[in-house]
Amino acid sequence: MSAEYATFGLAPAMRAGGVLADGDRQVNRDFLDFIVDGRPLLFQLSDLDAVSPLASDVPPAIFTAQVRGLLLEADAPLEGGRYVIYGCPECESVECGAVTALIERDGGDYVWRDFAWQTGERADLERNGYHGIGPFRFHGPEYRGALNSLLDGDAGVRRRVLLIGARGAVLAKPAAALRAVGIGAVVARDAAQVAGVAAGELRAYGAVVFGRAVPEVERAAVRESFRGAGADVAHVEGLAPIVPLLVAQIEHALDRSPRELRRLTRLVAADGEAEVEITSPCRVRLTAYRLDRLSRTHAHHVFDGILEPGHHRIPLEPRAVKGESFIVARTSGSVLVAAMPH
Repeated sequence: MSAEYATFGLAPAMRAGGVLADGDRQVNRDFLDFIVDGRPLLFQLSDLDAVSPLASDVPPAIFTAQVRGLLLEADAPLEGGRYVIYGCPECESVECGAVTALIERDGGDYVWRDFAWQTGERADLERNGYHGIGPFRFHGPEYRGALNSLLDGDAGVRRRVLLIGARGAVLAKPAAALRAVGIGAVVARDAAQVAGVAAGELRAYGAVVFGRAVPEVERAAVRESFRGAGADVAHVEGLAPIVPLLVAQIEHALDRSPRELRRLTRLVAADGEAEVEITSPCRVRLTAYRLDRLSRTHAHHVFDGILEPGHHRIPLEPRAVKGESFIVARTSGSVLVAAMPH
């Protein structure tokens, strides 16, 4: 076993959910990713759609049990002393597939080794092992310090979103879509309604979304209410009354992961093409949305494939981006939105 040490840390990450162009929904999951030698361990597992056991929406007792397990203060949940490192974001069942590893103590150090894709009680290392990953040896104090810090405070609670607009019926659709993917959503008519909310409740919001018809004086008053409550929220200007587009904007606003640890870092749409920047190999899906003259929504699948790290230019069909159009780019962990100049 290698005697070299790897650094260990934790960082906020997100499994991007949302409403897809075909109507399917993916659950939004916030979690803490394992940062090994300064890079998310999940990025080494190709294009895996998964979350760590340290998710913000699990009950506190289960979250604590997961931390205790990684500290080897509780028995391993799987045969052979194996622990789930990443699991299914939808159901969290091993039967759906999970990345597991053996975690053990070696003196004062912690060692993660024998990574494998597991779908049953036992892991077949020969057949399903990740032979190019690990073993990782972590300094005990660094490893314990990172995990023990999670037991000292709030592990993270899913935040709600406040949607503001005079036409509540219009906002009801994106609010319902947000709730369907696991994001709480509340609709308010105007700044006066927000001003009557207690400061503690305002601090529970992660983003405020303004409809296009909300005047600037109302927006300023809402911002002031949140500032007065000491609430650090993202402010989202709704680009268009297109539900999947609004959900994508909101998910991006709620993403707390450091930019340097994201897979999708740039999206620009212009001159009949979309430019994306990727930091690690992953599946990227591009969808174009547009409104016609009757304010009807049209969606076009532009691209769906695996991209290598770097800058990529993807042609856009003219029919997909004529008129008022927008591009949504998605990976398993990130989502970006860009308006098409017209």
